[in-house]
Amino acid sequence: MSALTWIASVSLAAWVCLLLGQARFWRTDIRLPPAGVPDEWPAVAVVVPARDEADVLPLSLPGLLAQRYPGRAEVFLVDDGSTDGTGELARRIASQRPPHGLPLTVTSPGEPEPGWTGKLWALRHGMALARERTGAAYLLLTDADIAHAPDSLRDLVGAASGARLDLLSQMARLRADSAWERLIVPAFVYFFAQLYPFGRVNRPRSRTAAAAGGCVLLRSEAAERAGIPESIRGAVIDDVTLARAVKRAGGGRIWLGLADGVESVRPYDRLPQLWRMVARSAYAQLGNSPLVLLGTVAGLTLVYLVPPVTALAGSPVGAAAWAVMALTYVPMLRYYRQPPWHAPALPVTAALYLLMTLDSAVRHHRGQGAAWKGRTYA
Repeated sequence: MSALTWIASVSLAAWVCLLLGQARFWRTDIRLPPAGVPDEWPAVAVVVPARDEADVLPLSLPGLLAQRYPGRAEVFLVDDGSTDGTGELARRIASQRPPHGLPLTVTSPGEPEPGWTGKLWALRHGMALARERTGAAYLLLTDADIAHAPDSLRDLVGAASGARLDLLSQMARLRADSAWERLIVPAFVYFFAQLYPFGRVNRPRSRTAAAAGGCVLLRSEAAERAGIPESIRGAVIDDVTLARAVKRAGGGRIWLGLADGVESVRPYDRLPQLWRMVARSAYAQLGNSPLVLLGTVAGLTLVYLVPPVTALAGSPVGAAAWAVMALTYVPMLRYYRQPPWHAPALPVTAALYLLMTLDSAVRHHRGQGAAWKGRTYA
């Protein structure tokens, strides 16, 4: 057997292992659990951390304020040191909400104390204010660029109540309109699901935990039990860290799936925007470890780059590995309303992600860390 066939065979074996042993990560039918109908709908506080979000608030905040929720709910937008008039714009939008709309409070916590990331500092302030004013049983932590369908809050609370969940998170459908978004965004969610298979996350006895930070419904009791957000105050990848903290604190039950009525309105029309989105936290995901980075580079090369290279060199084994890869990607492309014939191009996207991860490591070692909207974290 030639060296080419040996290498292709190892890659194919890796794909067989992923296909059979990674909790069917390619599935895109994991949606909200069956909803319950509480005798009395619990109070909910919606906390929105916002830093320089004036461009997206007109697309996201009106839908959040217009939620059709049977119980008491209130929105707290935390203006995290914005310089573009985010807070004032939010107040103007709230003044135009429909009569049945949710009330909005805009507040600002000042600059983060040492050891806190900006988003978690904003959440700390918003959650404390929400507890003081509402005594809410649930907290919906949602980003300023996330647009919610009119019944989103009702559906989230109903599902969490029916399944008795401590944390319920939906992976918002990201925008995939521009050519670069269509190439990179579906793969972003595909890679996330491969790393944190939703089916495994949702098993109560599984140690795998993850959440999608754009839409997290958190039971207030679970937040207090896990010490949220103080216990995760320095986390750059705050959503996954939050889910781990909840799952480990008294065996908290969590759930993660894809969304239908929760969408991101933030545009990433150009490659540099998408590059920064990935590179700012990719190395942190690897624990800022050069050894783990080396293993990641080797793994990405073996799994995603070897199949097309060996297939184009004439190896049928490499072609088989490439075919398996493409087939597992098709459901995610369909979820993002993209044609399935884009699937064989996944190695191109994987190569870009590999370069973004290397760039993330370079930035870290230059002292730039995870940079986002004027702040840099070690």
